[in-house]
Amino acid sequence: MPELPEVETTCRGIEPHIKGETVKRVIIRHPKLRWDIPQQLITDLPGLELLAVQRRSKYMLLKFTSGKLLIHLGMSGSLRVLLQPEPVLKHDHFELVFTNGTLLRLTDPRRFGAVLWQDAGQQHPLLEKLGPEPLTDDFNVDTFIRAASHRKIAVKQFVMDNKVVVGVGNIYAAEALFAAAIHPETPVNTISKQKFQKLVEAIKYILGAAIERGGTTLKDFVGGDGKPGYFAQELQVYGRKGQTCNLCQSALHEIRLGQRSTVYCPKCQRLAKSVAKKITKN
Repeated sequence: MPELPEVETTCRGIEPHIKGETVKRVIIRHPKLRWDIPQQLITDLPGLELLAVQRRSKYMLLKFTSGKLLIHLGMSGSLRVLLQPEPVLKHDHFELVFTNGTLLRLTDPRRFGAVLWQDAGQQHPLLEKLGPEPLTDDFNVDTFIRAASHRKIAVKQFVMDNKVVVGVGNIYAAEALFAAAIHPETPVNTISKQKFQKLVEAIKYILGAAIERGGTTLKDFVGGDGKPGYFAQELQVYGRKGQTCNLCQSALHEIRLGQRSTVYCPKCQRLAKSVAKKITKN
């Protein structure tokens, strides 16, 4: 699934080509995504100038004077700029055609993505209860600790909660916990402020590094320019079950947390014995 770095990479890739351009036509080829694509976009968007391309969590926000177009890439989607027409493929579901000839095309093989509309001055329900952006000052150790107080949830699931911090999906949660030397099953109410500080720093660093490298391409993802991301070459634990840790040479282990596979190093990310006993009993 495209996570925050992949979405940010896409936003940065498409904005220089479409910002300030006027929509000429909207094409909806297959409206059945996670939610139906609003048909009124066909009549409402032509003639409007695209003012900016923004991001909130994993949503791309295309800003117009009358509102914002929300686009989510789902499990396997991509949003690409085409400077000239290309053959339409089976999973090309939605397209903006601009007056300068540029095309913005959404491809989504599994149809878990979304194209939605938010009127100006309104907040879409999907954005209302989101936590802070991880690469801003709003996300810091103090906000992290406040959100963790009185909660016994495993830290891996905690950092993937969009109400705590947005955009930290399975890949980057696993990588950040490894960088901070925290076992993914550690209950958040047992983590020290010092460890939380390391985790905050790790999340910021890893997300920033992934954005610089164009995100992580494991299967389907390509950026706005159609190119894959290269952060996959730097993954330390995600997808490396049974391989050796690059730091200590121990074999990496895999567990399941919240229906997600989680790979970690049992030596670099030790679980406190008291916590391990409780987990074993349960």
